[in-house]
Amino acid sequence: MNSAIAALIGLILAIILIIRKVSPVYSLMSGALVGGLLSGIGLETTVGHMLSGVKDITPAILRILAAGVLSGALIKTGSAAAISQAVVRGLGHKHVYLAVALSAMLLTGVGVFVDVAVITVAPIALMLGKQLSLPSFKLLLAMIAGGKCGNVMSPNPNTIIAAENYDAALPSVMAAGVIPGIIVLFVTVYLIIPLIPTRKVPADDYSTAGTDEGLPLPSFGASLAGPLVAILLLALRPLFGIVIDPMVALPIGGLVTIMATRSWKLAGESVTFGLEKMSVVAILLVGTGTIAGVIKASEIKDVLIAMLSGWDADGVVMAPLSGSLMSAATASTTAGATIASASFAQTVLAAGVASVWGASMTNAGATMLDHLPHGSFFHATGGSVGMQIKERMRLIPYETLIGLVLTLLSLGMYYLTTLF
Repeated sequence: MNSAIAALIGLILAIILIIRKVSPVYSLMSGALVGGLLSGIGLETTVGHMLSGVKDITPAILRILAAGVLSGALIKTGSAAAISQAVVRGLGHKHVYLAVALSAMLLTGVGVFVDVAVITVAPIALMLGKQLSLPSFKLLLAMIAGGKCGNVMSPNPNTIIAAENYDAALPSVMAAGVIPGIIVLFVTVYLIIPLIPTRKVPADDYSTAGTDEGLPLPSFGASLAGPLVAILLLALRPLFGIVIDPMVALPIGGLVTIMATRSWKLAGESVTFGLEKMSVVAILLVGTGTIAGVIKASEIKDVLIAMLSGWDADGVVMAPLSGSLMSAATASTTAGATIASASFAQTVLAAGVASVWGASMTNAGATMLDHLPHGSFFHATGGSVGMQIKERMRLIPYETLIGLVLTLLSLGMYYLTTLF
């Protein structure tokens, strides 16, 4: 059987297993194994490709585990909640959708996972929605949009992996996502959300809303100290040629967060919490690495190139297209960016695309379909506002539109840079 078809069958099998609630890691490994065997390369070679794929993403896995120190510190010290509350207070009730979207973007932008950012902002959004009779449907879309926009400019796993596979500087890839992210944030709040038909807010729409009572939160300045230090350390490479690896910079940011907020007693708990969160992603990446290895060794790249052969920009379009297709297959930005960048980076670079823009466009493309129901993001975000699955499904077209605009803007930014 043609290796491209075999790899796609393996990928489809993995998706079906994930939808059937089989462990995503084992689903991806099973899909990789079946895809390799169907291509006729034999068991030993198939396993070799799977192991090669995992080996390729091992450096990224180590950096992701290190990022858990910062993420855990932001959550456990209350810094993430303090940042989101400060933004909401600053913008006021007249701009609630912008406030919750910006809160989610800032949290994700400084290294909090998108679903964790949404879950963190959700209680505040629900309280405001209850007071102002705003539909949780629109509030959740605003938070998801903010998360997607922040994700393309963040030191999150998807950006780290895309930068790693394209051999690009992480701060540069993050910077390339800033303008598209900000533009899409405002497009969502002021163009997309107003177009959604307004329905009467159900009586139980805010049954999960809490109160604003709780433990005292750190100041806004103290909360931002750690992320700012991490970003400054990462920025030393493109600015001064001083390389501070994310595996060092991100944990330092976490330690600074603990110091600035004077949360010494939470140090151990923060590290443990962050490691637990990142371990889930790291294990998932082992599974994605196996199928990425099989896909990379298959003829699927040649098939995609043939599909785009009529385009002058076939290699360029490969970056966002591969990201979107793989995010659809895995329902994960991280997994989508991992498989796409591991499989197609060399093809994109061979087309003359700068490594920074290749990574940025792949990363943006991976936000287009990462919210499908066979992924955890769909369920975690819906659960954050107590939304039923049927209602949560209604968000998918709008989420896809947001990801599409983000991807097109990233592509447009690349073409703009080629003019100068």
